Amino acid sequence: MTMRILHAAAEIYPLVKTGGLADVVAALPPALVRRGLDVRVLLPGLPGILNGMTRLKPVMRIGPVFGAAVVTLLIGRLPDSGLLAYVIDAPFLYQREGNTYVGPDGHDWSDNHRRFGLLGWVAAHIASGELDPDWRPDLVHAHDWHAALAPLYMAQNPGLKTATVLTIHNLAFQGDFPMDCLADLALPVSKLMPHGIEYHGRISFMKAGLVYANRITTVSPSYAREIRTPEFGCGLEGVLRDRGGDLSGILNGVDYTVWNPDDPDIAKPYHVDNLKGKKACKFALQSELSLPRQARSPLFVVVSRLFLQKGMDLLLAALPVLLREGAQLAVLGTGDYELEAGFRDAAAANPENVAVFIGYDEAMAHRFIAGADVLLVPSRFEPCGLTQLYALRYGTLPLVRRVGGLADTVVDATPENLQSDRASGFVFSDALSRAIGTCISEACTLYRNPGAWQQVQRRAMVQNFSWDDSAAHYETLYRSL
Repeated sequence: MTMRILHAAAEIYPLVKTGGLADVVAALPPALVRRGLDVRVLLPGLPGILNGMTRLKPVMRIGPVFGAAVVTLLIGRLPDSGLLAYVIDAPFLYQREGNTYVGPDGHDWSDNHRRFGLLGWVAAHIASGELDPDWRPDLVHAHDWHAALAPLYMAQNPGLKTATVLTIHNLAFQGDFPMDCLADLALPVSKLMPHGIEYHGRISFMKAGLVYANRITTVSPSYAREIRTPEFGCGLEGVLRDRGGDLSGILNGVDYTVWNPDDPDIAKPYHVDNLKGKKACKFALQSELSLPRQARSPLFVVVSRLFLQKGMDLLLAALPVLLREGAQLAVLGTGDYELEAGFRDAAAANPENVAVFIGYDEAMAHRFIAGADVLLVPSRFEPCGLTQLYALRYGTLPLVRRVGGLADTVVDATPENLQSDRASGFVFSDALSRAIGTCISEACTLYRNPGAWQQVQRRAMVQNFSWDDSAAHYETLYRSL
């Protein structure tokens, strides 16, 4: 019998995206379908999702529940993959302006506990067979804290044998809420015990998922090891050590139909055997950003949220090294006001070498990665990282810190690795501006040797991080349950 899998998540590319989670949820289910599994997705009824789905029709009227008077479960098709997806249509909770998680004032929506508690609750009731009599999953795969209550709600039905998997995409975001929110979540007080969902006097969605899911995965093998330590565990390392036998890391993949150097968003296509188009992409990006068209100067780019986690403050401190090397820097992203201001000030002071676009544009991200020589990912921690995987395929060499998925996917251009044709980028260890600066200088030195540079580019471009391998690992995990 074909295994049925329900993925529950808060966002999906291209309908709603705030980060890499959306890319994963868009790519993993179709990869599992290609392996013969019957996969559906459950999403909240955000405006972008309702407007982007096709052939939506009602499955069941649910409400009132979670503070919403009208809640309807819909089903339709995702626009790119054509996969079936359930959508929770609850206008009171989801039909509003602003970010998925944050309002126009920049603060979290005050009812996020209800908005995402409902996501987990509906997943549990689909699993029980109550909401769609024609389809019932064998396993529910919850993504990040937004869906992490699903295993807990499912545990409230002792007769339900449906398996659960929770994937941690970023442990730093845990879904913590005041204790008095418990009444809104339809959960018994007994679940607030220290071994339940209580975390330092608050409710933690992430902890609930870690405690109640049958298996826990995260998005790279290195991050799965790191989060069991105080440095990376964000206070939950004890819980993760207790669940160590049920925790594993499965590396994220790349959808190469979207991220490939023949995509329509870049100036000129190219491939591993003919890199001429990459130079055209570089010149086009320099022109777009009003930077001098310089072939001899390496162009470093950032495509990232501008946060301390991403090491952006360390990069700003190392900027003088980049400028002394005669290199250029282009930044695409948004985040902390002070970091945005720091990059803006750097661009104003160095208009020949630094350009900044505050915001995010998907097509522009493609142009940045295709036109750059080096992608900077100096993260303090990085569960997996996707931009470095995109960069590899485009022959844009990643410069990364040796953490999480960055350590698992980029091989440092040491003399030994260059000699053995293993190098695919540049790697530093310490979260220090001088370590980034040294690595930037090493990249600039290699750039001045075109033959060696193209050798590493070609090595990078033939790396295969497709979703096919990752999907095979997930299927093995599912079948073990």
